Amino acid sequence: MKKRYNLTNLDCAHCAAKMEDAIKKIEGVRDASVNFMTQKLMVETEEEKLEEIMEEVVRICKKIEPDCVIHM
Repeated sequence: MKKRYNLTNLDCAHCAAKMEDAIKKIEGVRDASVNFMTQKLMVETEEEKLEEIMEEVVRICKKIEPDCVIHM
């Protein structure tokens, strides 16, 4: 299952790349991309694990870019 989310306050392309790399390392994530220009996050995972994975994604994103908000 692929889900797309809007981001706000993602201020740095380097931070977007760091977030993408970290999200891809989460167990159960098949693919992920963070696009700085469009302020979008795409996560591909199994539907039954989505909520659990997104909790981890939010934690990782806050650690890298504290002002970034993922609109779910």
